[in-house]
Order: sequence, then structure tokens, then C-alpha cells
Amino acid sequence: MTALRTDAPIGVFDSGVGGLSVLRAIRTELPREDLLYVADSGYAPYGDRDADFIADRATTITELLLDAGVKSIVVACNTATVVAIEKLRSWCPVPVVAMEPAIKPAAQSTKSGVVGVLATSRTLASPSVARLCAAYGKDIQILLQACPGLVEQVEKAQLQGAATRELLVRYLLPLLQAGADTIVLGCTHYPFLAPLIREIVGSDLTIIDPANAVAKELARRLQGNLRPDSSERTAEVSFFSSTAIQEASPIMSALWGSHVLVHELTRSGKGKQINSAALG
Repeated sequence: MTALRTDAPIGVFDSGVGGLSVLRAIRTELPREDLLYVADSGYAPYGDRDADFIADRATTITELLLDAGVKSIVVACNTATVVAIEKLRSWCPVPVVAMEPAIKPAAQSTKSGVVGVLATSRTLASPSVARLCAAYGKDIQILLQACPGLVEQVEKAQLQGAATRELLVRYLLPLLQAGADTIVLGCTHYPFLAPLIREIVGSDLTIIDPANAVAKELARRLQGNLRPDSSERTAEVSFFSSTAIQEASPIMSALWGSHVLVHELTRSGKGKQINSAALG
């Protein structure tokens, strides 16, 4: 494992803008750390893509982040995790922290014994999800609900409105009718829809977003390699997207909650370099 510089940034990437929900949690957990975020929105959604394609994009973005000198990489995408994480970890010289649907905590918290999991088709069909269901679903019912269309709505920042609500009702109603009292958000795009989900399901149902757990795991993995608490500098967050800046900037700004400067990453991954000079 490469020696990690305490002043190096942390790299985070997702198939698109959904990983901003994880980036937000990391920013809260590690406020002194510089962050580099890559939204591969030019190829979103990953959920219906071929596995080889997803693995290739994950490798390309990881290599670019390593070239930028990051000290850790967060795969803020459930689909990329289930397809590519083992391969990435086999060669990546820095710690790689990844997502997985929060089925374990959902199984521990349900009172009705019925848990619903919202995710992409690719994630739900993975051996990783099958393993989690086998490990924690012995005494409960785990309902897997694919949600085509939701990622695209978040990629457009369409977090409210009739079309988004119609999709959510279609996917949530069977879970509610089956008695689910706990819903797992198994895609990093979905936390941006949590307020609308809450409107639909009511106040009693538990909604589980694993972003905070991922941020805490990152902090644990980087223990001893974080910026010192005495640091008074303002940490920077830099944003990159593989879609056109005029499209990416308003969307990412809206989801982040303030205006952000987005650097363009060409779709081949060989254009704009991700580097520390982009910080600030």
C-alpha cells in the first residue's frame, strides 16, 4: 500500500450526480479534507449498462483520481460497487471505500419483518445483494424493487413533480401493501428523493440511507492519515463531470445546495486532468 500524504485530497466518484449525497456526508464527517468529485453523467445511468462497460469506466476514473494524487477513493455508486469493486481493490494502491445496500441495518430495525430495497436492476441482480439477503433475510421478508427512471429524474434535478411522484408511487405501493415498514435507498441518487418518498409513505416508515455509515468508514480507514485537527485552512471541494458544463453546473449546484464550479471531464476520460490545481 502506498504511503498516504495527510494533505492529499480524497477522490469520490459516481455514475452521475447521485454520489453528491455521499459527498455531503463525507464533508460533514471530515470537514478539513479536500475532496475531488467526479460525476460520470455523460454515461449515466450505469444501472442498465453492460458489466464490462461499468468496470471500464470505474477503472478509467480511478486512474484519473490516482493521477491527481488522492489518498483514498470512495465509489459512491452501488452499481459500480457490485460490478467493479473487487477488481479495483485488487490493484488500487490507496484505500477504496464502497457502497452496498443497507440490508443489514434494515433487517435489524424492522418491526413488521418486511423490508423494501429500492435500487437499480444491475444492483439488485448482483451476487452482493444475494449474499446480503441470504445473510440477513432468514427471519424476515426482503422485497427487491428495481426503479428504472428514478436516476434519470435526479440527473435532471427533477426531485418533485408529477412524473417523479408517479414513478415513486409505482415502486413504493407494492412494498407498502406487503407490509414493509423499512425502506433501503440502494442507489446514491435516491436520497435526493427522500423528502418526496416521505410524503408518499408517511412519517412512521423508516428510510435508511447508508451515506453517513460510508463517511464514518472512510474516516476509520484514513485514521492517522487525515489533516490535523489544528489545521485552520478552509477545505476545498472540486467538481468534475463527463457531461457538458452548461448542463452539469446548474444540476450539481442545485443538488449541492450552493453554486459550484464544475470542470469538464471528456467522455473518453482523457481530456481535462483532475489535479490539485483544480482545488479552489
